[in-house]
Amino acid sequence: MDAPTQQEASSSAIEIGEITKVIAEKKGCGTAGCGSQASRNDLPAETWEKVKNHPCYSEEAHHHYARMHVAVAPACNIKCNYCNRKYDCANESRPGVVSERLTPEQAAKKVVAVASTIPQMTVLGIAGPGDPLANPERTFKTFELVREAAPDLKLCLSTNGLALPDHVDTIKKFNVEHVTITINMIDPMIGAKIYPWIFYKHKRYTGIQAAKILTDRQLQGVEMLDARGVLCKVNSVMIPGINDRHLLEVNKAVKSRGAFLHNIMPLISSPEHGTVFGLNGQRGPTARELKALQDGCEGEIRMMRHCRQCRADAVGLLGEDRRAEFTTEKIVEMNVKYDVERRKGYQAKLEEERAAKTAAKPSDLTKRANNGSHLKLLVAVATKGAGLINEHFGHAKEFQVYELSSGGAKFVGHRRVDLYCQGGYAEEGRLATIIEAVSDCHAVFIAKIGGRPSAELIKAGVEPVDQYAHEPIDKATIAWFEAYLDRVNSGTIQHEERGDAAIRPRALTSAV
Repeated sequence: MDAPTQQEASSSAIEIGEITKVIAEKKGCGTAGCGSQASRNDLPAETWEKVKNHPCYSEEAHHHYARMHVAVAPACNIKCNYCNRKYDCANESRPGVVSERLTPEQAAKKVVAVASTIPQMTVLGIAGPGDPLANPERTFKTFELVREAAPDLKLCLSTNGLALPDHVDTIKKFNVEHVTITINMIDPMIGAKIYPWIFYKHKRYTGIQAAKILTDRQLQGVEMLDARGVLCKVNSVMIPGINDRHLLEVNKAVKSRGAFLHNIMPLISSPEHGTVFGLNGQRGPTARELKALQDGCEGEIRMMRHCRQCRADAVGLLGEDRRAEFTTEKIVEMNVKYDVERRKGYQAKLEEERAAKTAAKPSDLTKRANNGSHLKLLVAVATKGAGLINEHFGHAKEFQVYELSSGGAKFVGHRRVDLYCQGGYAEEGRLATIIEAVSDCHAVFIAKIGGRPSAELIKAGVEPVDQYAHEPIDKATIAWFEAYLDRVNSGTIQHEERGDAAIRPRALTSAV
């Protein structure tokens, strides 16, 4: 079937009001226990041990721990209209893209080099550039070699799920504790708009028949993983006008079958990527549309909000790119010795830091909020990681977005932006797009900011906040919110409801 036109996609795109109604009916979650923000007290001890230092399964962990993907699986058994598996493409950051493919032996050697250099690396994943389970020999050989060379690493794989039921027992055998399945539909009629074909049992299937086989196998795989105690994360790509509303049903279906975490990602559809959707003009969702859908799906199943849609050869913290340090040529020259005890010692110090930050988190704001207790405000934060406000406005490649309320600070997503400063010079043409990316936020927290961008933010109604430079995000944003509420309650500023209950401050005096 043809992809919808831009006009059709726009007219049938998700209605924010509809999703807001779903949120009200479900009453959402809004607590640390419902989401990838879960802490030790929210999970069984066995589960906590699996997720506490996995950056994709724990929002808190992603500030401290790194992951690595090895590109050992080139073949794929389905065709997705949003995917184009490019090789040797160093400047793109999206799934399916790699700069070099590796043999299992090369991959194991690279893992040892990276994990020895980056002691906070805790997870080795195989995510492509094709499908790991369409390349089972290469995938499981890699896991075997890595398990021998680096036994303290967590093993993880991402799959489209078509071949998953055939390999669940092998996954369990190799102690792969985390499996991600991309599930974009449970209705084959919708699936036929996303997947032109699948290759199953030596035969190619197309259309609704292909989508029916795929969804049956995916849901069966979720159930089988849950039965064997393997944590399952479900990725879903939000495609406006095709599966946006339908992902509410996908969310219910995967929850009922035992999925641990649901990650709804925006469609990446720039024409230069060469995907079917990109070339046909299918748009991706806005940040507001994505958040509304994520909020609507949030309930007892945990929602992941910090995904960076990583490349199949990603290295480092989420949102960080250290691939260039570990090319095949550079690894050949490296003389490393894998020291498990050194790595454990480093990670023990990280855990001490996390515990100290948890103990220092601000208390509930309910008593302070008074007549402003209903407010929920979005703020953006420029950070290099470690849970700190430690990035210059002009150097930020993304902003992390938090929702502030009487319940505290809740991470709700991130916004990618183009660099404002390049080689010491400001790219003035980019400033407007950066401000647009955070225009629904009430403040931007940065370590430092120049006069021009500061003035333009204020003009757009967004407050630049640099007095909390290098302080913890939770502590700083809540301190600012307490002061904000004081201004509300003193009558210094008033509010106007805007959009989906977003509230923009209006100054009553020039002192704001």
